[in-house]
Amino acid sequence: MKVVVIDYGMGNLHSVSKALETAGAEVLVSNRSGDLEMAEGIVLPGVGSFVQGMKHLVGLDLIDKLYQEVIIKKKPFLGICLGMQLAAKTGEEGGSVNGLGWIDAKVIRFDFQSNEYKVPHMGWDDVKFVGVSPLFAGLDSPATLYFVHSYHFVPADRKIVTGVCDYGDEFVVSVSKDNIHLFQFHPEKSQAKGLKILANFIDMYRNKE
Repeated sequence: MKVVVIDYGMGNLHSVSKALETAGAEVLVSNRSGDLEMAEGIVLPGVGSFVQGMKHLVGLDLIDKLYQEVIIKKKPFLGICLGMQLAAKTGEEGGSVNGLGWIDAKVIRFDFQSNEYKVPHMGWDDVKFVGVSPLFAGLDSPATLYFVHSYHFVPADRKIVTGVCDYGDEFVVSVSKDNIHLFQFHPEKSQAKGLKILANFIDMYRNKE
């Protein structure tokens, strides 16, 4: 499977690319429209702020191209951490900022009344799988995966939720809707379990070719 990892200046490209290659993908890091057109799958990783992520995508003139490739052509899409959040309608970081709008969701900051829970939510935590997703085939639930984030994804439709985590309260960490798959955790930093999830993503669509 030929996968383009989008380079939009928001970091984390090397580890994501290497993990995808280890999981069996043919990977190209690029922000060129022509490469997205040739891709069989698209991965949007990223760390940092929602507003800066959207500014960079706009600056690279990628919004319409991504819409064409992911929403119209239905290419497999994987959003990781900030890449998950940007798929939402809005993010509250820096005010109310419009995202890509592919999923009816908002991205909000953790707001804890107790000092017991620190922000950002960082490190290893247990993910409980919801329903049956081929992305998590071969893994026990809960699975311990790696996180670094201060904001979290709140979808309007709970039917698309495939994974949750309890940190002060339960929050959504993975969703799947048609060809769009989003992870708040970092599979590329989650060792063998993360590589298994990436391999499952590749196998889901390789088997449809």
